[in-house]
Amino acid sequence: MNAVFATLLLLSYILPYVFSKSFPLISILSLIVPVLIVINFIFFIYWVIRRKRQFLMSFLILLLGFQYISSFYKFSSKKENKDNIDFSILSYNVRLFNIYEWIKEDGIDTKIGDLIRKENPDILCLQEFYYEKESMFDYYPFKYIKYKTKNQKTGQAIFSKYPIITQGSLEFPDTGNNAIYADVIKGKDTVRIYNLHLESFHIDPTEESINQENSGQLLKRVKNSLVAQQEQAIIFDEHQQKSKYQKIVCGDFNNNQYSNIYKMIKGDMKDSFEEAGSGFGRTFHFKYFPIRIDFILVDENIKVVSHENFDMRYSDHYPVGASLAF
Repeated sequence: MNAVFATLLLLSYILPYVFSKSFPLISILSLIVPVLIVINFIFFIYWVIRRKRQFLMSFLILLLGFQYISSFYKFSSKKENKDNIDFSILSYNVRLFNIYEWIKEDGIDTKIGDLIRKENPDILCLQEFYYEKESMFDYYPFKYIKYKTKNQKTGQAIFSKYPIITQGSLEFPDTGNNAIYADVIKGKDTVRIYNLHLESFHIDPTEESINQENSGQLLKRVKNSLVAQQEQAIIFDEHQQKSKYQKIVCGDFNNNQYSNIYKMIKGDMKDSFEEAGSGFGRTFHFKYFPIRIDFILVDENIKVVSHENFDMRYSDHYPVGASLAF
């Protein structure tokens, strides 16, 4: 069993270089990399306690994938120095402000609004935004909202304290998901802000719903979503390469940091969690293990002063924030 899980973890190390569209079945393995890391760590501890040399197998494979482990859990974070901060940014999939009452609690929309007002980020990127909530963010002088669904009621939004000189939307085909961007002026600098919402797997991550779903249908759905995510990542990559400005990419990628999708979008940019985060960096509510699928990525010449993962459950996602400096 140790050999099986060690081999799977070793195989997962090449997943960022495997295109989802070409090998969707193999790409599915990236979704359980955190589980493979934990299992191999348990085997390592087990063999050490037993004083058996078999500990070397998991130890060497974990050592080989040290970068994977550090992306899964950060042991320390940078201390914030407010004097070094030029601006702050927050990204949050608000899940339509709970209008369908997925969370059985009153006033979720108000609590989301209060959280954001308290944090008061200079730039705010929201996914699954709902049109009736625009007035909640009137204190931001600049905004760009793109409604993508057929009823023109849901989409993505960027709010900014700084002037927006250019804005636009990347239209993903055959889906209600999309990516938007806004060029923001801060002092003498212009920064392009991308707000992404990639294709979802459309899975309710509860034990009951997963057990009841036909495994063949579930596998097909995941494969189709991976293919769609790759097509969307290609559209984004082609667009961002044409930008002459520094870039910040925020959003819900609906895939984790071990996937080819993440690697394609990240490119040479820095992940704010890897730069200044701590703990598991969980951004999605899943009771079995922590999942990180919401990101803030910045160009290499933008410094990540601090990163924060919030623990307020007002959506199926948790907000992420970062303080940045040029």
